[in-house]
Amino acid sequence: VRGCSITDLSDRSVEMTGEVIGEFSRLYEQQYAVALFNKVRFDIEGGGGPQPQLLHRKVPLENRSIFSGALFQFLEENNKWRNHFIFVPDSYTINYYDNKASHERGLHPKGNINCAGYKVLTSMDQYLELLNNSLPGVKAKVGNSPFLKCATQFPLILWHPYARHYYFCVVTEKEQQKWHAVFQDCVRHANDGLSEESQVQTPAFTDAVRLYRQAHGQYGTWEMMCGIPSQILANLVMETLLPELRDLISPRLKGKMHDRQRNWMLVCDAVYGLVVRQAQAQYEAVVQSCEARRPPLEASIRTDMDQIITSKEHVANKIKAVVLPKAEKLLTVSIQPYISSILEALMEPTSRGFSQVRDVFFRELVDLSKNTLNDATNEKVGEHMEKISMLAFHPVKMQSCYEKVEDLSLDGLQQRFDVSSPSVFVQRAQILMREQMDDAVYTFEQILHQSLEDQGPEGLCKNIQRCQDRVIKKFDYDSSTVRKRFFREALLQIFIPYMLKQLTPSLSPELPRFQELIFEDFSRFILVENIFEEVVLHSVMKDIMMAVKEAAVQRRHNLYRDSIVLTSSDPNLHLLGDNPAIDWAGEYGTGQEEVETGDSTGGAAQRRRRMKQVVSMIQLDGSPILESRLDIPMVDSIPEEGVEQPEEGVDQDTDAPSSPERVHQEPAKVNGTSLKGKRKAPPPPVQPENIPSPALTNGSVLEGEPATILSEAPEIQTKISEDLPQEDECAMKSPEAKSFLHDPESTASAIESAIREIDNAVQGEDSDREWQHRTMTLRPERWRRNPGRQRVSEEFIFV
Repeated sequence: VRGCSITDLSDRSVEMTGEVIGEFSRLYEQQYAVALFNKVRFDIEGGGGPQPQLLHRKVPLENRSIFSGALFQFLEENNKWRNHFIFVPDSYTINYYDNKASHERGLHPKGNINCAGYKVLTSMDQYLELLNNSLPGVKAKVGNSPFLKCATQFPLILWHPYARHYYFCVVTEKEQQKWHAVFQDCVRHANDGLSEESQVQTPAFTDAVRLYRQAHGQYGTWEMMCGIPSQILANLVMETLLPELRDLISPRLKGKMHDRQRNWMLVCDAVYGLVVRQAQAQYEAVVQSCEARRPPLEASIRTDMDQIITSKEHVANKIKAVVLPKAEKLLTVSIQPYISSILEALMEPTSRGFSQVRDVFFRELVDLSKNTLNDATNEKVGEHMEKISMLAFHPVKMQSCYEKVEDLSLDGLQQRFDVSSPSVFVQRAQILMREQMDDAVYTFEQILHQSLEDQGPEGLCKNIQRCQDRVIKKFDYDSSTVRKRFFREALLQIFIPYMLKQLTPSLSPELPRFQELIFEDFSRFILVENIFEEVVLHSVMKDIMMAVKEAAVQRRHNLYRDSIVLTSSDPNLHLLGDNPAIDWAGEYGTGQEEVETGDSTGGAAQRRRRMKQVVSMIQLDGSPILESRLDIPMVDSIPEEGVEQPEEGVDQDTDAPSSPERVHQEPAKVNGTSLKGKRKAPPPPVQPENIPSPALTNGSVLEGEPATILSEAPEIQTKISEDLPQEDECAMKSPEAKSFLHDPESTASAIESAIREIDNAVQGEDSDREWQHRTMTLRPERWRRNPGRQRVSEEFIFV
C-alpha cells in the first residue's frame, strides 16, 4: 500500500493488541478468583432444579467424520477453479486436499478452515453487499463479482469480517443445499468454542470480555463472541483496530475498484492472523499464571467460606439500599411492558424447532419399525441403528429443525435494548436442539441394546415401540426444562445490559465507598462491580420467572408447569450412561469381520478409509476425483454491467462444467464384479430436452437396464433409498427412460449380455422376498396406498 509499509501495520497491530490484552488480563485475573469462589461454593452447597431424564453421550463423534466429497474451489493465486476433495472431521474443521487419494494416504491437507465467525453465503449479491460495507467509498456494481466469476450458478462463499474469504461452487441446487447445511453446521459448532465443562476459566473469560466492552461503552449482545478464546480476543482487538486501519489504508489504496477491494481483504487477513497469534500467546500466559496461583486460593476459600459468604451478604444489602429504588423504577417504566412480547417472539420459533426435532426423531423410529417388519434380524437392526445413532449430527436431516428457529425476529426491539442481531439466540437454540436430539437417540440406543441382549430379536417391533414411548416421554420433559431455561437466559441477556447502561452513569460514583466494607483477605473473592450486577439481575429475575411460568400454562407451547416434576421410572437408567458407545455395525452387522492391519502406516490409511461418515456422500465411494482447472477471466476482462460477452476459454455450444461429484463415477458392481470389466458399453446418447435424465441424484449414472441394476446392486440401493426423489424413480422405470438409454444399433448386444449375467448371479429361492423388501424400502408410500399387499398388525401402523 502506497505510503504505508508492512512494518508500520505490524507495529501498530502489535501495539494495539498489547494494550487490549493487557487490560483484559487485569480483568481476567480479578474474575478468575471470583469464578473459583463460585465453583467451590457450588460444589459444597449443590444446585437445585429438575434432573434430566435422558442420558448424555460423553464422546458423541468418536471415530466419525461429518462429510466428505468434491467441490470446485477458486484459487486466488492463479485465478482458476480447481476440483478439491473436502473432508470434514469430527472437529468440524474444513480440510481440503488436491484429491481423495491424498487424504487416504494421510498427507497433510492443502489447507484448512476454522469456521468460527464465518457466514455461509449462497449468492454473489449477498457477498457483494457485505464486501461493499467493509470498505466505505469502494462500491462494486450490482450484478458483478469483485474479482472472480463464479463457474456455475450455485456458489458457496465463506465470508468473515476480518479473515480470508473462501469460494466454492457446485452445479446443481441439491448439491448446494447439502453443502450449505454442512458448512452451516461447521460454523455453528466452531462458534460454540468455549467449553462449558471448564467451570472456572470459561466464566472468568466471558465476564472479563463483557466488563472490558462495558468499560468502553459497548453493552448488549456481541455477534463476534464466537470461537476459541484467542479468536474472541482477536475479534475484540479488531473491533478497535479496524476503524483505525480503514482510515489509514483506505486513502492509500490505488488502482481499479476490484484491486482496491482485493488489497483491503489481503491487509485485513494479514493483520487478523498476526493479532490471533499474539492474542493466543498472551492469553495462554495469563491463564498459566492464574492456574499456578489456584491451589492456595482454593485452600483459602475452603477455610474461610462462611466468613466470605457473610461478608458478601452484608455488602450486598448495603448496595441494594442504593440500587433497588432506581432499578425498580426503570423496571416498571422500560422493562415490564416488553417482557411478554419479547418472550412470545422467542417462544414461537423455538418451540416449533424443538417440535420438529421430536417429529424427525419419531419418523426415524417409525422407519426402523417398518423396515424390520419382514426382516427382524440383528443385521437389519444394526444397519438401521448405525444411521440413527448419528442423527443429531446429520446436518441435512437436522436442517428442517434449524430452519424453524431461523424465523426468530426481534424487529422493533433490537435498537431499544441494544441487541445487535438475533443470531446469538438462534445459534444457541440450535445447539440446544442438537444436544436434545443426541440425548434422545443415545437413550434409545442404550434401552434398545439392553432389550436385544435380554430378549433377542423376538418381538422386535413391540420392543421398539415400548422403547420409543419411554424415550419420547423423557424427551418432552427435558425439552420443556431446556426451553424454559433458554427463555430465562435470553431475556436476561436482553434486559441486563440495557439496565446496566441506564443505571451505571448515576450509580458508579457511589460504588467505590462500599469497597471499604470488605476485609482485605476477602477482597479477591468479593468485587463491588459483580455485586452491583447481581443486585440488578435479581431485581428483574422475579418478573422474568413469572412471565415464563405463565407461558408454561398455555398448552400451545408444550411446556410442563414448574409444579410438575417427572419422577424417574427407570431408576437404573443412569447406569447405562456409563456403558461404552455401541458399535451397531460391528456388533450386529458385518463390521465385526474387519481386521486391523499390523502395519502402522497402512493401518492409519485403513482406518481413514473405514471411518464412519455421518452424512452420505453424493459421490460413490472409490470414485476418482477430477483434476480439473477452469480458467477464469482476470479482473480487467470482467465485463461491465449490462454488457454480455462470451466467457473466455468456454465453448458456447457446450453445457456448463460438470459437477465434481457427477463427472467421474465408479461403475456399478454386482456380486463384486464391475460391469465395465465384463463388457464395456459406449456412453449414452445426448439427452433430449423433453426426456427426464436417468442420472441418480447422488451423481452416479448406471450402465445397462436401470430397473435391473436398481434391484440387484446392494451398495447403490442404499444410496437410492436415501436420496432418490419420487419423480426421478418414476422416470427411471418409465418406458421412455428405458428406451432412452438404449442405442438399438450400437449398445443392444452389450446391454443384453450384461442383463443375462446379472439375472444368473441373483437367481435363488429367496429372490422374490428380497425384491419385495427392497421395493418396500424404496417406495414405502406404495404399501400405505395398497395395504392388502402386505399384512401388517394394526398396533404397528403409525400415523
